Amino acid sequence: MELERKEFWRWPEYRWTAPDLDWRGGEIVTGGIDIGSVSTQSVIMVDGKLYAYSNMRTGSSSPDSAENALIWALDETGLLQKEIHYIVGTGYGRLNVPMADRTITEIACHAMGANFIYGPSVRTILDVGGQDCKIIRCDEKGRVGNFLMNDKCAAGTGRGIEAFAELLSIPIEDIGERSFQVDNEPEPVSSTCVVFAKAEATGKLHEGWSANEVIAAYCIAMARRITELINRLGVEREFAITGGQSKNIGVVRRIEKDIGVEALPWKEIDPQIAGALGAALFAKALVEKSRKRKS
Repeated sequence: MELERKEFWRWPEYRWTAPDLDWRGGEIVTGGIDIGSVSTQSVIMVDGKLYAYSNMRTGSSSPDSAENALIWALDETGLLQKEIHYIVGTGYGRLNVPMADRTITEIACHAMGANFIYGPSVRTILDVGGQDCKIIRCDEKGRVGNFLMNDKCAAGTGRGIEAFAELLSIPIEDIGERSFQVDNEPEPVSSTCVVFAKAEATGKLHEGWSANEVIAAYCIAMARRITELINRLGVEREFAITGGQSKNIGVVRRIEKDIGVEALPWKEIDPQIAGALGAALFAKALVEKSRKRKS
């Protein structure tokens, strides 16, 4: 009998629908689809209110990932794709969203989405994706003023955390908490390449380090690399984090300590959907602009 192998690197997939919002009474129904290298989010908004969303693993095909995420977001809502007035694609695979009426960069969409989630006081946004990391400055309307992006290296991104979760056979959602279950903060792993960082971590395990110490060493290294990027642009309060790594307290708390600024807490809306949320908001603005021209 073959046992099913647990995939420790995989984040849980989920969807949500607003229990008290009926799309049938809305004037403008819009969609945003954010195809990242690791996960894909689809958001549906009704008159600028969050109606439904899905978050699932990005597959080998970006068009299929976009289709699957949208279908799942619409599941059991009665809303059909053809009844969505406008869809904006964003993210790593934005050029391969077959149902998109337009594409907009993830930098603009994350700024707009963070403005919606955290409020107009947000001025600095950190987005840590699967393959890159961005620090964004914006105004009170979520418009981008400046930004910086790291080199495309998985050691400072979500892919790196996945690699360590799999190496250590620890569920990825437990990584952050486990990184604090150490007597003292260890020295960070030194490599800037995830392949060599894994080799270095394996060596530490052979030397007698615990799994928690190895996790802590990697989270510290990741936080320091991200802090270097943040310091190059500077932090203007308020500070918010979007993307999947906003859920990794092992990295987030260490970044906060390094920069001396606490990130705004997220409560009701998952910051991982910020890109898709911003795309749906842009879609609404484009519908309104088109209707105003025609009137």
